[in-house]
Amino acid sequence: MKDMMLAMILAGGQGSRLGPLTRNLAKPAVPFGGKYRIIDFVLSNCANSKIRKAAVLTQYQPLILNEHIGNGSPWDLNGRDGGVSILQPFASATEEKWFKGTAHAIYQNLPYIEAVDAEYVLILSGDHVYKMNYEKMLNFHKEKKAALTIAVIEVPWDEASRFGIMATDENMFITEFAEKPKEPKSNLASMGIYIFSFDALKKYLTIKDENGDGMIDFGHDVIPRMIKDQEAVVAYPFKGYWKDVGTIESLWEANMDLIDPDSELKIQDQSWRIYSVNHTMPPQYITSDAKVRESLIVEGCIVHGEVCHSVLSMGVRIGKGSLVKDSIIMSNTVIGDNCVINKAMIGENCRIADGQTIGDGQTIQVVAESSVVGGAE
Repeated sequence: MKDMMLAMILAGGQGSRLGPLTRNLAKPAVPFGGKYRIIDFVLSNCANSKIRKAAVLTQYQPLILNEHIGNGSPWDLNGRDGGVSILQPFASATEEKWFKGTAHAIYQNLPYIEAVDAEYVLILSGDHVYKMNYEKMLNFHKEKKAALTIAVIEVPWDEASRFGIMATDENMFITEFAEKPKEPKSNLASMGIYIFSFDALKKYLTIKDENGDGMIDFGHDVIPRMIKDQEAVVAYPFKGYWKDVGTIESLWEANMDLIDPDSELKIQDQSWRIYSVNHTMPPQYITSDAKVRESLIVEGCIVHGEVCHSVLSMGVRIGKGSLVKDSIIMSNTVIGDNCVINKAMIGENCRIADGQTIGDGQTIQVVAESSVVGGAE
C-alpha cells in the first residue's frame, strides 16, 4: 500500500451470545463454513487489500485463535515487509491492562502503533463475515481529508437499535451519532470498521472526558467527542454482504447463506479469495447409499446417510440411515446410524450415538464441543 496503513483487529470478545460454542473459544475462532474460522474473513480482506502489517488483539480464551493465526502465512502476512503480531493485555508495575473496551484496547497498544510508524490505522472487528476492499476505503478517507472514516451500511429499520446509527450531510460528513438508540433517526449503521489518521487517533485516545475518565469505547466515547469537536468524521457507504455473527441465529443464517447460490457472499469467487489454514486432510468420501443435496461437505468427511441443505466441516462422519438437514456440523464430530439432526449446530469433536434426534426443525438446537449425546463411546 502506497501509504503505510496498519490493521488493528479486535478479537478479544467473549461472544456470550453464542452460548456453548464460545465456552472455551474466542468468538473470532468459532468454525465457519466447513473449513474456515470467522476471523479468516477479516484477515483475507487485509491480504486482498494489500495490507501487509496487522496486529490481532486477543483477550478471552486466546489459545486456539493464536494457534490458528500463527505467523500469518495463510494470509501472506509473514513477508519481509509485513507481519502479523498477537497483542494481549498485560500488567505493568502500576496497573493491570485488561481491555475495558474497544478504544481502551487500542490505547493500551499505542506504543506498538507508534513503533510501526503507520500514517493510517485501520481498526477492525474479528467477528464479522464480509468481503471488503480496505484500499478503496483508504482512498475515500484521503479524498475527504478525514480524521476518521467509518464504514456504514443500511440495515432494516427494525434492527437499527442494535447498532451505532448516524446521520450525514450531502457530502457524507457525519453530523449525528447515537450508539444503539432506542428510537433511531436513520438506518445508516456503523460496521465497526474505522480508518483513523494516526495523529487524530492518538489525540482522542489520550484525552479525558469531563469526568476525568479516559476513552473506553469508540461508539460511546471517541466518535461522539470527535463529532462534538467538529473533526472531519465521514461515513464510507458499503454495498454488499456483511453480517455480525454474534448470535446463534446470525451464525446459522450466515452458514446457510453460503449454500444459497443467489447470496452476495460468494466464497467461490477467485478474485477475492478467503484464505485459511490448510489442514491437509484426505478427500471426502460419499458412499453409494448416501444422498447429498444443497450442501457444503469439505475434506475428510465420510457420509453414509442423507445430508440436505447443511454444512459439514472437516473430518465429520455421518452414519447409515441418518438424516442431517438445515444443520452445521463442526469438525471431527461423529454422528451414528439412524440419527435425525434437524436445524442444529453441533460443535467440534462431538459423539452422537445411534438413533438420536437433535432439533425439531423450528428453533436452532446447539450442542457444545466435545459433547457425548446418547451414551456414545
